[in-house]
Amino acid sequence: MNHRDAQGSEKGKVYLIGAGPGDPGLITVKGRRLIDEADCIIYDYLVPEGLLRDDSGAELVYVGKSGANHTLEQEEINALLVKKAREGKKVVRLKGGDPFIFGRGGEEALELVKEGIAFEVVPGISSAFAVPAYAGIPVTQRGITSTVTFITGHEDPTKKSSDVDWEKISGISGTLVFLMGVKNLPSIVENLTGFGRSPDEDVAVIQWGTTARQQTVTGKLHNIVEQAEKENLRPPAVIVVGRVISLRDSLAWYEKKPLFGRTIVVTRTREQAGRLSDRLADAGADVIEIPTIKIVPPDSFESLDAAISLMKDSRYEWVIFTSPNGVRKFFQRAFEQGFDARIFRASSIAVIGPSTADALKDYGLAADLVPACFRAEGIVEEMKDVVGKNILIVRASEARDVLPDSLRENGNTVDIAAAYTTVSPPESRELLVKALSSGKVDMVTFTSSSTVENFAMLIEDCAEKKNLRSASIGPVTSETARRCGFSVSIEAEEYTVNALADAIIRYYSAE
Repeated sequence: MNHRDAQGSEKGKVYLIGAGPGDPGLITVKGRRLIDEADCIIYDYLVPEGLLRDDSGAELVYVGKSGANHTLEQEEINALLVKKAREGKKVVRLKGGDPFIFGRGGEEALELVKEGIAFEVVPGISSAFAVPAYAGIPVTQRGITSTVTFITGHEDPTKKSSDVDWEKISGISGTLVFLMGVKNLPSIVENLTGFGRSPDEDVAVIQWGTTARQQTVTGKLHNIVEQAEKENLRPPAVIVVGRVISLRDSLAWYEKKPLFGRTIVVTRTREQAGRLSDRLADAGADVIEIPTIKIVPPDSFESLDAAISLMKDSRYEWVIFTSPNGVRKFFQRAFEQGFDARIFRASSIAVIGPSTADALKDYGLAADLVPACFRAEGIVEEMKDVVGKNILIVRASEARDVLPDSLRENGNTVDIAAAYTTVSPPESRELLVKALSSGKVDMVTFTSSSTVENFAMLIEDCAEKKNLRSASIGPVTSETARRCGFSVSIEAEEYTVNALADAIIRYYSAE
């Protein structure tokens, strides 16, 4: 993936990108594109996990700093950026918030200039204004204040004197926003009140802003230290001082979301998790994506290749797809052999549900049959009058035999093509046990029997399994979950990802 100039020599470049305040959806469009194109991503402690994908092919290097725990010192990070760029790599330096607002991005940029390394800066949404916004606090408001001042709450401890002019800061009538200052909150309060700020001024301390872990504590300058200690607030946190905090009671939109404060594990494949994760995150949940299944090629393509060859000769009157993965893998193999959608010219197409029908539309085809019941039994019922036909079922290697057995009982000739198989990703076990051991997981979602079975294998010796609540996409999956020892609290009314998300939102809204 190295990037070369017109003469063919290696030429690296560094992109200093602001990752935003914590919500992965707040990355800029340009930032997201460059992350996807990167050869190497060097990232900080506060970068959202949702922006980092192990399957992207990029080298991931963590250089985060948390309190006194520094993975690398700043000089070492600077040297690493130079080294990776000189290897001809497209390097993304991913920093929380904005790289040039108390992010030491300027120091890194100056080092790149010194070493003759090309770079660009991609600004990010700063926690200075985004975190208050998620807490329902506009940092400026007509009729209240038209000025806002951003101040570091954590200066270099080796400096002999502060760069903050506390006398001037305390005399400013507008909003004050302190970043990285929760550990120094007593000192901040002492300096502000000592230089004339009213002890009755409103203050808000917002921890883990823009994430489902967000916690907001409000008070006055004279009691905010006590309030923050009572709630055990820790970094990262943003401190806001000013009259705009009075608007929070009316504008605290984020913390009112139905899934706010809930942690939900999504177990779909990494490629398929997006829609469910997005729905749950939009409702305020802290979503942990831990794929328990991974789509891999079948042990042999013999049955799929034979089916594609027979379709070319108009063998099948009906073709049945049981999943979106089956559709995609079928066409991938057909395209590799020089065929396209025209091999369906003699076939009607049935699919188990709307998601599979949507996958089919991506290839210019519409399903002739989508049963009202989105499971194998639904197709059996809808096709009960189909007799004496040649039928192809495209599915996973390990699927249930309800569908082919029932169709054969009706006198049909049924061929099965294994388009893919599912396995359990070994790297998921550590992530899963860590998540469950934290005691913060409220629910796990199951979207197929294979996600249940693989999930059970990953945590078979994990004590936290006993009290885990689950949400299932339908009765077959629920049956598998109960057989594996899980409590099924939610079952979707329709067997779709959207219906599953809706059911989870209704459940917690009622609770």
